[in-house]
Amino acid sequence: MFRVTREIDFCYGHRLLDYRGKCSHLHGHNGRVLITIEASELDQRGMVLDFGDIKRVVSAWIDEHLDHQMILRQDDPAVPVLRQLGEPMFLLEVNPTAENLARAIYDYAASQGFPVVEVRLSETPRCHAVYSGGM
Repeated sequence: MFRVTREIDFCYGHRLLDYRGKCSHLHGHNGRVLITIEASELDQRGMVLDFGDIKRVVSAWIDEHLDHQMILRQDDPAVPVLRQLGEPMFLLEVNPTAENLARAIYDYAASQGFPVVEVRLSETPRCHAVYSGGM
C-alpha cells in the first residue's frame, strides 16, 4: 500500500454547545489538516495522487468554506446575530468539534473521488482529532 499526506493550514473560530469549559465561548484556532490518501498501485506517473490535485480540490474547499469562518452548530443562538452582522459562518448539524471538522473534511475529499483513508485535524500544536471513515 502507498500513502501520501497533504498538509493544509487554516484559521477558524467556533464554540461548543452543551459543553462546560473554555470551549463553550466563541474562540479561534490556527488549524492544521493532514489528509492521507492511499492506493495499492501507483498511477502512470508513479504517484498515488498528485499533491497539487489535493491542494486544488480540498484546500480550495477549506479556503472557501472553513478558513476565517465562524464554524457553529446550526442551532447556535449566535447564528442570527452573526448573520445580521454579515459575519462569515459555516454551519454544521453537529457541534463543531475537531472530530466533527475532521469528518467533514474527510467526507468532502471522499465525495470528490479521493481515496482518503484519514484526516487529522490539529486545533493546537498539542491537540489532534482523527477521522478515518468506515464508522
